[in-house]
Amino acid sequence: MKRGLFITFEGLEGCGKSTQIQKLFHSLIRRKFSVIITKEPGGTVIGEKIRKILLDKKNDGMDDKAEMLLFLASRSENVRLNIIPALNEGKIVLSDRFYDSTTAYQGYGRGIDIGTIERLNKLVVGEAIPDITFILDIEPTIGLERSASFSDENELRFEEEFMSKKMIHGELFLDRVKEGYRNIAKSNLKRIRVIDANRNKCEIFRDILSIVDEKLIELNSV
Repeated sequence: MKRGLFITFEGLEGCGKSTQIQKLFHSLIRRKFSVIITKEPGGTVIGEKIRKILLDKKNDGMDDKAEMLLFLASRSENVRLNIIPALNEGKIVLSDRFYDSTTAYQGYGRGIDIGTIERLNKLVVGEAIPDITFILDIEPTIGLERSASFSDENELRFEEEFMSKKMIHGELFLDRVKEGYRNIAKSNLKRIRVIDANRNKCEIFRDILSIVDEKLIELNSV
């Protein structure tokens, strides 16, 4: 494999991204692939500091543009220090969120201009374009129940905005994000696969693994 494989996982809180990433990681490791896992925000020393700021529910009221720029700053460091080097070494990179999150949450969710976000994302990621993006599609209320059960109590800022019924332009915040993900998927049919995450985790993983294996066969035949 000349260039590595870049796979990102997207979706609302509680959709099961972390579980599916771990299952895929262990499946690939068992087959002797070289794999790394990263996440957003986070993944680097600076990124982890940014993560604490962004996800702390005490920071409710942060300016929307400041929020977006902090995500982009974390992503820039992650691309430079982790993602590009790993791909250049032929590794498989699994990322818990990437630039589609900014488009969904800060664009469709917050109402920041989508074109502006796309230009900034392009500046930050460069050639680090995912080969496959899985959007784990789940109903917001189901995801919130799962998220509240497993998340760090201090990392619930986005969930809090839904539970407090925060409205943006007449719609609930996470409902806008969910619709945003659907629009993103429609515009990126070749890259994005939408997975029904309302099912049990084994059924979800079976679909994910089938798609990844198909891509690995395709890359190895080139």
